[in-house]
Amino acid sequence: MLQYLVIFGACLQLFGIFSYIKGTIKGTTKPNRVTWILWAIAPMIATIAALSEGVSWAVLPTFMAGFGPLLVFIASFINKRSYWKLTKTDYTCGAFSILALILWGITKDANIAILFAILSDLTAGIPTLIKSWKEPKSESAAPFLAGLVSTSTSFFAITMWSFAEIAFPIYLVAINIVLILTIKRQSIFTVPNVSKDVNK
Repeated sequence: MLQYLVIFGACLQLFGIFSYIKGTIKGTTKPNRVTWILWAIAPMIATIAALSEGVSWAVLPTFMAGFGPLLVFIASFINKRSYWKLTKTDYTCGAFSILALILWGITKDANIAILFAILSDLTAGIPTLIKSWKEPKSESAAPFLAGLVSTSTSFFAITMWSFAEIAFPIYLVAINIVLILTIKRQSIFTVPNVSKDVNK
């Protein structure tokens, strides 16, 4: 039964990604290509490493965390208005993210691979985090909300509770929460003005 919960979470995450892709094609959402292509690569590495350690259904959300961004990256080329101009910061973060991937290739150790995959994914996400803070309207929280729910389902399918099985899901929960709060901070933390009747 637990695997069905994980599959449901993966489908929900895919739904959130499709919502983001729809906004990207329309030009209302502008993904940072550096972030999204590296977000596609790092989880795929974590997926391969986790599978090599015997992880089964619990790895599905991690796989979806890479497959979804790959679709977003491809969609960003459909509409020129969805292109977000890259800066030196974007390229620097991308370079560090790639470096983490290279270090993974050198170590060939599954646990270290997952650690470097997390560092790579986190570094790749910094440009989008900065963009979300400066221009929250250029982002959509939908894929991150869906990703949060999807990743959370993996904890129900965990059997070994090893580093290989829990490290990336924990990271994904954390990064999704941070991105959601950053994108929606104005609506979440803004206290509405309540006019008081001062007439006696």
